[in-house]
Amino acid sequence: MVYTGSAREQKRGKRKMAEGDKRKASDVFIECLEEEGVEYIFGVPGEENLDFLDSLSRSEKIKLILTRHEQGAGFMAATYGRHTGKTGVCLSTLGPGATNFVTAAAYATLGGMPMLMITGQKPIKKSKQGRFQILDVVSMMGPITKYAHQMASSDNIPSRVREAFRIAEEEKPGATHIELPEDIADEHTDSRPVRRSIVRRPTADVKSIAQAVDALQNAKKPLLVIGAGANRKMTSKMLGEFVEKTGIPFLTTQLGKGVIDERHPKFLGCAALSAGDFVHRAIEDADCILNIGHDVIEKPPFFMHNDGTRDDRVVVHISTKTAEVDPVYFPHIEVIGDIANAMWQIKEAVVPSSKWNFDAMLGFRKAELEHTAKLAADERFPIFPPHLVQQVRDAMPDDAIICLDNGVYKIWFARGFCACKPNTVLLDNALATMGAGLPSAMASAMVYPERKVMAICGDGGFMMNSQELETAVRLGLNLTVLILNDNAYGMIRWKQANMGFADFGLTYNNPDFVKYAESYGAKGYRVESAQHLSELLAQCRDTPGVHVIDCPVDYSENDRILNTDIKDLSRAL
Repeated sequence: MVYTGSAREQKRGKRKMAEGDKRKASDVFIECLEEEGVEYIFGVPGEENLDFLDSLSRSEKIKLILTRHEQGAGFMAATYGRHTGKTGVCLSTLGPGATNFVTAAAYATLGGMPMLMITGQKPIKKSKQGRFQILDVVSMMGPITKYAHQMASSDNIPSRVREAFRIAEEEKPGATHIELPEDIADEHTDSRPVRRSIVRRPTADVKSIAQAVDALQNAKKPLLVIGAGANRKMTSKMLGEFVEKTGIPFLTTQLGKGVIDERHPKFLGCAALSAGDFVHRAIEDADCILNIGHDVIEKPPFFMHNDGTRDDRVVVHISTKTAEVDPVYFPHIEVIGDIANAMWQIKEAVVPSSKWNFDAMLGFRKAELEHTAKLAADERFPIFPPHLVQQVRDAMPDDAIICLDNGVYKIWFARGFCACKPNTVLLDNALATMGAGLPSAMASAMVYPERKVMAICGDGGFMMNSQELETAVRLGLNLTVLILNDNAYGMIRWKQANMGFADFGLTYNNPDFVKYAESYGAKGYRVESAQHLSELLAQCRDTPGVHVIDCPVDYSENDRILNTDIKDLSRAL
């Protein structure tokens, strides 16, 4: 007779075997991220992340990118999402680490970039530290994310991670947040990762397509306006085919730059200024506007009127979501569904009309190009912004990526830099935050190591995350940082002058940027003339490593040109 133990002992043995099948929660969390195809986690870990960090150290699929500030990590994760369409992931500890993610969360949510923030927290079931460092991070993140959740049970990790990724990537993409408390990370669970589902966006209703086609066929001067929501996969190809078949001219918002190659003869420009530019005259000439991927986060390049004044233009809203109605935007026709498919359906049905006339629109664009060419030829020193834009365009290949921080130079680049491919001009016309230029360039260099990458920053914006130079050097990235140096917060100074206020409170001193770059192990240069800038841009483009160029700029004519000359010239046409 074989002794098998009492019933109680047998039960205890079964329980131990069951517990042995369970996995540590932080290990399961990492497995869930691997199931989602995560390549990088950008961040600054803290004490409350150590279980997660230990689990991550054993992953063969995910690499930790240690940054010098959580904000830089968030900007990098958001930019990864912007380029790939996949959720970028970033990590911080509780309290001050989590609060440092706030700007990056807003940057991703307003800019339509899928991102997941993972933050730590003290144990939630038993704590002996009172309220030390404890904030209600989930409530803090709620208004600026699409989804914010505290993990209270390790069993729910797989479903909550899957949900965070689904929501982050669903139109409109944006930031999500998961808080992983220390005691939950140390639990054990038999839960396993949830597999990604196969999802196709709904296609637009055929009747709405027919209405859009009728509006085009009845028009005499139709026009395409390409916005932020059109800057997605496949949309570029379909929009390009539409323009080729119909010959209808197009313009872009700042976040729509590059969706169609801007060397195209039917490109009318970018609505970088709020009003009064040459491109706005082209909009005024249109009688039917296909507003593609309009996002209310960008100021619309045209205003609709509901004040009794006559407005005969037909506006067709083509997007993944219905239009958010406000006093200046209430479209007549809405085509809702996958944008690329909608444009394909319209392209197949529309017949180019002999009554379409685009002469006036193209005339406005011709006048803009002539005006810009004269400005770009000015080789003064310090460097004149329009000349700088042309120098950068001439130096960079068609598929190069420029990442703009936020400042007055953003207007010059939006207007004058010819974008040849989608997501090659990364500018932020949503949150419009300073400090994102360098981290965005770093993420771009990681996603596309074979392409040339340049961060273009004002001296103010650069200094807000300049510490990430160390990260870029440590990672062995190849990129150039072009610092536009005017020793001031130039955008606000320009606005201050335009409003007639005295020059006050916006100037400062800078470090020696050449020595500063060298202290991090990067190469530093200082521009001494327009010709020297051209030489430095070529040298840095063709030399591996991290390069920093200190470029003095002359902003003295910003107000006159952008606020007076352009408006006077375009009005006179």
